[in-house]
Amino acid sequence: MNPQTDDLDSRSGAAATDAAWDPAQYAHFADQRSRPFHELVARIPTPSPQRIVDLGSGTGELTLTLAARWPDAAVLGVDSSPEMLATARALDPDGRVQWVEARAEEWEPAASEGPVDVLVTNATLQWVPTHLRLIPAWFEGLPPGGTFAMQVPANFDAPSHRLMREVAARHPRASELAPGLDRARSVALLETYAALLLDLGAEVDAWQTTYLQVLASEEGGEHPVLDWVRGTGLRPVLGVLNEDEERAAFLADYERELEAAYPRRPFGVLFPFTRLFAVAHKSSEPTGTQPGDSEETSKTLS
Repeated sequence: MNPQTDDLDSRSGAAATDAAWDPAQYAHFADQRSRPFHELVARIPTPSPQRIVDLGSGTGELTLTLAARWPDAAVLGVDSSPEMLATARALDPDGRVQWVEARAEEWEPAASEGPVDVLVTNATLQWVPTHLRLIPAWFEGLPPGGTFAMQVPANFDAPSHRLMREVAARHPRASELAPGLDRARSVALLETYAALLLDLGAEVDAWQTTYLQVLASEEGGEHPVLDWVRGTGLRPVLGVLNEDEERAAFLADYERELEAAYPRRPFGVLFPFTRLFAVAHKSSEPTGTQPGDSEETSKTLS
């Protein structure tokens, strides 16, 4: 969930300010949002990490599952949103996790009190336009046997996001809305992430999943896809449209488009959502071992 604000968009040079993260809004679809995290963590091969970092820890529920899975590890939850961190600390009265406020762009493995054996970043890097330049240093900072695990949404060409951009493009403040929405283009192809990590000498497990989510729809209620994006992708728009009437007009226009793209049915609304996953493991084999020397050290994709 990084970052609350991007001071400067790296491509357009335009300032982009998002609405603050709303933990309650984000929690509306907690089950659907948590499933990719659990599937990502299940593929981490490091057996007994001593230090784990969740970069973009959000409200903390998922970070706490890392502490439960590896009870002997020191766990660090890093997020840029004070609102999200306040919720996380409230969920962690025993202080099982160390919660740190920092932007992903600013965080470095060396800032931890010891080597980071597992670095997890889940549904965060889409908010960090420079993340392809940051990943190599994060991976290289891991000790032998360490793992870097990432997941990013890859639905920015889906109607939910395409229509958001189209409605923004015809808005009187289109030039102010564009920079925040364009940041989503920083998400790369799965092959790009895999090649980047393989070039670093990692053993890579990379895959793509499209979840066909069924969202409950109440008669006369807000369209569920609008409810979904309010907590994430719509934040750059809400951060610019700070007048109630201005926001209401935009949302009404956008919701009309969503009603046509995602029709309501008796069982709810079908909302396909694609996500990209990559798990990069740093070999613990002695230096000089070649990737082809053993099955265990081969670089594989699935």
